[in-house]
Amino acid sequence: MKLRTLTALASLAVITTISLPTISAATLKKIVAVSRFDNKTAYSQATIGDGMADQLTDALMQSGKFIVMERQNVKDVIKEEDFANSGRVLKAKSAQTGKLVAAQILVQGTITEFENSSGGSQSGVGFAGIHIGNNHQEAHVGLIIRLIDTTTGEVLASQRGEGKVKSGGMKLGLSAGGAQFGTSGFEKTPMGKAVQMAIDDAVNQISEKLKDVPFQARVIKVNGDDEFLVSGGEKTGMAAGDAFTLYSVGEDLGDPTTGEQLGAEVTKKGVVKVTSVQEKYAKAKPDAPIAGVKVGDIIKAQ
Repeated sequence: MKLRTLTALASLAVITTISLPTISAATLKKIVAVSRFDNKTAYSQATIGDGMADQLTDALMQSGKFIVMERQNVKDVIKEEDFANSGRVLKAKSAQTGKLVAAQILVQGTITEFENSSGGSQSGVGFAGIHIGNNHQEAHVGLIIRLIDTTTGEVLASQRGEGKVKSGGMKLGLSAGGAQFGTSGFEKTPMGKAVQMAIDDAVNQISEKLKDVPFQARVIKVNGDDEFLVSGGEKTGMAAGDAFTLYSVGEDLGDPTTGEQLGAEVTKKGVVKVTSVQEKYAKAKPDAPIAGVKVGDIIKAQ
């Protein structure tokens, strides 16, 4: 009888342990922000950097795997950073791209290749930009994508993405020559298709690299030692009962020689559980009162 009772209790303990709510990095949508793309190619069209950043933002949103900050918000911060870099304000007091508080990950890009070549027979007929002929074209776009932790400033990954498209033979289509970047005409050209291929490659690599990075959100309001409001909410997949580890974020660290921002120290404070969820934020309570919690501190999925 005692043996059966102990066996039953042991089984109950196992079931209880298995049924405890756990949160994996893949179940919650991380909040990301896409910065501008630096153009390191000979292609001088001014819109290429913002255009490709906008395409990546849209592609990340369409993937359904992330919450993506509005590009206008990111552009506003970048403008503040550019103003600070002009030397007209103190750098220590300026807005920094890495201080996009709502975002967990900042995506920065560099365009390294943007090449379009053509050859073959020029025979054929054309009218108003429509060409039927024997030409073949080859387009190549190369990117470097960096994923940066907005709290620590650490570069989590640096990946190369690319797109290559060849076209040839008899074809009917828009000539690439008169199509400007970002237009519907451009999208139909080999170069436009190569850009989209490079963007899709970048999205796949970002998804893979961030798969095992713990979800993170910010404390946005403190109601006392035993109740906090945190960013995220239903849109990220948070639910009542989810448990997170709370970390205190220290002051910004900078290199005294170069002025480079080095991120901030984080210190573990305890465990908090979500008690209720709204669309964009959630209410959380600690297992035991935690003193000294402030706006800007972070919670991470356990």
